[in-house]
Amino acid sequence: MEGYCVRCKEKKEIANEKEVSMNAKGGKQRKALTGNCPTCETKMFRILGAAK
Repeated sequence: MEGYCVRCKEKKEIANEKEVSMNAKGGKQRKALTGNCPTCETKMFRILGAAK
């Protein structure tokens, strides 16, 4: 899945991606993807839809 790299300033495929769960307002959980930029190894993060 694509994410935005703040160091390269462009959208790229997230390398070594894994799905994580984070806290949202109201005590709910949100799904997100985290991984690294394939070019500069900066950590990338993309928020997905709400967990059900």
